[in-house]
Amino acid sequence: MRNRTVGSPDATRAVDWEQRIDFPRLRRERLERAKAALDASDLGAVLLFDPNNIRYVTSTHIGEWARDKNARFALLPRGSDPILWDFGSAARHHQLFAPWLPPENFRAGVAPMRGAMPVETGIPDRLGQRIANELREFGVHDEPLGVDMADLVTVEALQRAGIQVTDGSRVLLEARKVKTPQEIALLDQSAGLVDAVYDEIYRMLRPGVYEHEIVGRAHQLLFEMGSEHVEAVNAVSGDRCNPHPHVFSDRLLRPGDQAFFDIIHSFMGYRTCYYRTFNVGGVSHSQLDAYKQCREWLDAAIELVRPGMTTDKIADVWPTAEELGFPDEETCFGLQFGHGIGVGLYESPMISRVHSLEHPVELEEGMVFALETYCAATDGRSAARIEEEVVVTASGCEIITRFPAEELLVAGRIYVRGADLVPDAGESRQDGASDLAAAVASSAVVEPAAVPR
Repeated sequence: MRNRTVGSPDATRAVDWEQRIDFPRLRRERLERAKAALDASDLGAVLLFDPNNIRYVTSTHIGEWARDKNARFALLPRGSDPILWDFGSAARHHQLFAPWLPPENFRAGVAPMRGAMPVETGIPDRLGQRIANELREFGVHDEPLGVDMADLVTVEALQRAGIQVTDGSRVLLEARKVKTPQEIALLDQSAGLVDAVYDEIYRMLRPGVYEHEIVGRAHQLLFEMGSEHVEAVNAVSGDRCNPHPHVFSDRLLRPGDQAFFDIIHSFMGYRTCYYRTFNVGGVSHSQLDAYKQCREWLDAAIELVRPGMTTDKIADVWPTAEELGFPDEETCFGLQFGHGIGVGLYESPMISRVHSLEHPVELEEGMVFALETYCAATDGRSAARIEEEVVVTASGCEIITRFPAEELLVAGRIYVRGADLVPDAGESRQDGASDLAAAVASSAVVEPAAVPR
């Protein structure tokens, strides 16, 4: 069990009577880690376009509309605070309400925006010269500049300005690898929102409901509870379970379907990746067997999680591609999988049979990552998919995804056969009804009472 430093860890409001999420500490520690990772590298500075990295370093956010635009950029020079060039008036907002950085470090600036502002506009070269001038001022112009992600228009403009451009994503991935207590608390809260969504999905599952209907309700509930960004809700049912298509559809649920879901969203910048599998109205032996095997593979991996363990040992407990019916590991990549999770969906450590056996990573206390497994059923159409998020603690790990998944849950109406209502010879109809009630009670999945929201 990890040490708890946050009061009422599933509460989302600030109060005067206990310390909850310490956001000043969160901002300070994230920037300290980014600076330390930069100091340990061979780079003079990093130029950031990835909104996850910009938020990690500057603790600013202007909405998910900006996620794929490359419209904002931040420069972190060695030995200095970051400078952020933001979208127009957003810079003025930060100057007023983001006092954790000097006001002059928030500036308005226009980027090429993935080529929408081409070379002819002068915007790319203006950015290149702007960055070159800052690098000279900080005395690192002759050192490599790491860039996390950028369009080629921007990269070429930086090179024309005499800047040596190289990969900078590795610096921020190193900084983000081990989470602070505040980050872990936010990841736990983010998973808690999905716990509630799965309770709602379980109640919704019945014949006649569409996959996209469930996706829509999940989005609605997440935003009602405070999610900032719903990156994806996967809903896969029936014949679509095998092979895994990684996308929802307009398919109608039918009796006996196996269905699995994945919910990826962001709360206060921290993400989830969280699969669950259910059955609709009934279950077959092959579906139950697939779920049991899927759970066993997952539990075998979780059992190994502790400081000092290496990721090759985890990948090695999972079945080979050939055992899963695939020709090689690349063709089944992602079915048995692990990935760090934080402000980004894919962080260190990444775990798969494609790369971990030859390139292991040692687990450290404070890492947070998701482990997910998949098992196709022998009926050729169904499959089970389960995922848990774990925090590496001093003595092992803690699971923060709490919706029940130890056994396969069957949702929807329980159907009663007419034969069950007919008493045997010499037995009263009332006795037969009592036997039926006992049989249903012993086999039914008990659903918890609804909690008013």
